[in-house]
Amino acid sequence: MPGGPAVNQLNFTPPATKIMQEIHGLHWMMLVICAVIFIGVFGVMFYSILRHRKSLGAKSASFHESTTVEIIWTVIPLIIVIGMALPATKTVVAMKDTTNSDITIKTTGYQWKWGYDYIKGEGEGISFLSTLSTPRTQVNNLEPKSPTYLMEVDNEMVVPVDKKIRIITTANDVIHSWTIPAFGLKQDAIPGFVRDTWFRADRIGTFRGQCSELCGAEHAFMPIVVKVVSQEDYTKWVAEKQKSLTAATDDPSMVYTLAEQKERGEKVYGANCAACHQPNGKGAGAFPALAGSKVVNGPLEGQIHILLNGKNAMPKWSGVLSAADIAAVITYTRNSWGNNSGQVIQTQEIVSAQAKN
Repeated sequence: MPGGPAVNQLNFTPPATKIMQEIHGLHWMMLVICAVIFIGVFGVMFYSILRHRKSLGAKSASFHESTTVEIIWTVIPLIIVIGMALPATKTVVAMKDTTNSDITIKTTGYQWKWGYDYIKGEGEGISFLSTLSTPRTQVNNLEPKSPTYLMEVDNEMVVPVDKKIRIITTANDVIHSWTIPAFGLKQDAIPGFVRDTWFRADRIGTFRGQCSELCGAEHAFMPIVVKVVSQEDYTKWVAEKQKSLTAATDDPSMVYTLAEQKERGEKVYGANCAACHQPNGKGAGAFPALAGSKVVNGPLEGQIHILLNGKNAMPKWSGVLSAADIAAVITYTRNSWGNNSGQVIQTQEIVSAQAKN
């Protein structure tokens, strides 16, 4: 994979931030210190075993309690520990210094995708979901896998190079972890809590990571992709993204046909629901089938309530998907895989349900 681990790689991912460079240095410093201690301790031990064995006529010493020896074996380890702790503490403190950031981005973990909200700095107001884009045909071994298999998304986080980016993490359901190895960055996203970290990428490129907490059945399908671009390209991206978000704003009074809602709902379902309920609506394991489902084919209010508020392992989608997307995906599920309700759910129905919720 481009930018990924190499075959037989022994070291960390090549660093893209100063913090990761310091982590590299600490890693090798600690490794050398541990190697020297290992060689020293075992060298003395084996020398003593061989040199002072009984077959050579060695006689055991009879001394008891040496103050000098006790001082030496106390002071030397203390000096070693201090020598290891000082540079490590300096790096850890720097990792936690999120002040004076240029851009602040809130990252929210969902089962199983990431939500990004640009809340301060250039790009403020931009908000989108980032979902795995690897086709299920590759996951199910029905076609050759791409070089970025399971590490590619439909919407990448985009940031400018050489700018301090503050990342605020939280989660909507269970504990997730936002991790980019090349940045030396790993921060848990915990429901009900807000935590932060930061990075400053020193080179342009695309950097990939994965949720590194066991967040559920689809844990392996929750990648993170950060695209670092020049300041000029970032400004262009912000303008284009804001324009597309404005154009995508739905008028709740619009009335759509069944074909329009099914077409849109199929895309929403594929990006957000197919991972659990399967593309064919048959479900898997703890995730119920939607084909022939009593909920999907039952009263509309019941299905809307579940999508807005969640149930068991299913997260709540109110505030995550737009009212128009929820209306479209409900229409799609009620008119697919043998479900033939003929109902067309409109955006205003979801808006009204959210107001009552």
